[in-house]
Amino acid sequence: MIESREVGAGVTQPQRLTLTDGDRTLQALWKTIDEYAPVKDFHDGRPVEIGFRDSWKHEIAAYELDKLLGFDLVPPTVARKIGGVEGAIQLWVEDSMTDTERRRRGVAATDIAAWNRQIYVVRLLRQLTHDTDFNNTGNLLIGEGFRIWAIDSSRAFKTRKKLLAGDDLDRFPVDLLERLRRLEAADLTAALKGWLTKGQCAALMARRDLIVERADRLVAERGREAVLLP
Repeated sequence: MIESREVGAGVTQPQRLTLTDGDRTLQALWKTIDEYAPVKDFHDGRPVEIGFRDSWKHEIAAYELDKLLGFDLVPPTVARKIGGVEGAIQLWVEDSMTDTERRRRGVAATDIAAWNRQIYVVRLLRQLTHDTDFNNTGNLLIGEGFRIWAIDSSRAFKTRKKLLAGDDLDRFPVDLLERLRRLEAADLTAALKGWLTKGQCAALMARRDLIVERADRLVAERGREAVLLP
């Protein structure tokens, strides 16, 4: 590491690092928050949350889950210790803007079908991980070619065995759906060991079941072409 500075955004106070091995120099995000509260009152109108957790470990879990299922959304993220403090280092997405900024500027993707498919993949990931920042457009980065990257999963992976409220999970990339269908609890636990608790893994598998059930029901009601994406 040759430099660190505050990002200036985000309630978890991440830092932006400049890393080098002598040959390459890269930017990365460094997050060390690891907070738990039996009861969390946000004091901003949001409902009180039971069993609140905000942890850098969830950033690692999101990347490992992304690799396991092939979401291709989460930037490479690894665990490291800096100055005796453990945390997550996530590769900085260069030349990107948040979806908040994209909307403000009125910029639209030229390939609407490819863009929409990515959005449905994002929705699937957010529901699977029960990410309560689901609607935060600042947590989506738009990179070159309008590729979407999903960041900031530290408050995801709730232990609720239900899907997030809303009715926007109505189309499913067929390859992802089949990988979800084949996912075994033992494989999930092995991939996320050390990053999620057994309770979090069990809840994730329960949400997987609900997602697959929802997809199958919608296919039966509307037909494959109206629900499944290539």
